[in-house]
Amino acid sequence: MEKEHLNVKNLLMYYRTRKGEVRAVDNVSFFLPRGETVAVIGESGCGKSSLARSIIRLLPRNVSIYKGIVLFNGLNLMELDEESFMKKIRWIKITYVPQAALNSLNPVLRIGDQMIEPMILHQKMQKDDALHKAANALRNIGISKEFIKSYPFELSGGMRQRVIIAMSLLTNPELMILDEPTSSLDVLTQANIMNILKNIKKDLKLSMIFITHDVSLSSELADKVAVMYAGQIVEFNDADIIYHEPRHPYSQKLMESVPTLRTDKKLSFIPGSPPSLLSPPEGCRFAERCPYAHERCSRDPPLVYIDKEFYVKCWLYERG
Repeated sequence: MEKEHLNVKNLLMYYRTRKGEVRAVDNVSFFLPRGETVAVIGESGCGKSSLARSIIRLLPRNVSIYKGIVLFNGLNLMELDEESFMKKIRWIKITYVPQAALNSLNPVLRIGDQMIEPMILHQKMQKDDALHKAANALRNIGISKEFIKSYPFELSGGMRQRVIIAMSLLTNPELMILDEPTSSLDVLTQANIMNILKNIKKDLKLSMIFITHDVSLSSELADKVAVMYAGQIVEFNDADIIYHEPRHPYSQKLMESVPTLRTDKKLSFIPGSPPSLLSPPEGCRFAERCPYAHERCSRDPPLVYIDKEFYVKCWLYERG
């Protein structure tokens, strides 16, 4: 597609533990058009954060398998060596907003000193110019420039998260990966963060990957949705279809579990628990919890393309 910005094909990332090999990202494929947002949703432990880290190459030390194709503006990032990736891509073209802002900020350095570092290193800016740009970035997200002299512990959780978002925009990136940026925040602060992200998307035409376990929150930003289960994407579809007419049984159960304000629907739940990524089933990984499971589910289901772009990983759709 002409507007395709990111295209991930057959991405795998396994890592070793004392108990065995964890299949955190297991043959994942999806695409992201320029200026749009893909929401990656699913239960905790399904591999969402591992997928984000695989794209930006923040890999665990014990990684055992890491392969596939990650096309960014037509360039296969997997073919770049680490030095080239660091100089050209990470924190420059693609930035990453992690879950825990406090863990991402150095507690003994002032906010301003941490914000200007990437501009000095990657853009060769003078310190005074970098500080001026950092102060403007804070003001744009609703934080007084006076806080540029503060330490992380002097800021609230919501303010720290906004600082991380501001830092991720300083190098004028093309793609922002947000890994549950509103987790552990109160509802009002979540709303403020989401409003900031919507304005960023609108004003900067930024492409985003928004990772969350909160289905209702994902609907605020998503143009397309990737439903992830046990290390795999089981449905990739347009956001309107996922939220109103999901195809995969797991997607259907997720949507049935979300309360709504405008409709009076009976809430449902998903019985059982997800399989371990140490030893996932050979067949469909959702089969033990699926109301439509049958004999063929003992084999790995194919990716059935609903059209040229979207797919569902389920035997129910094998013949259309």
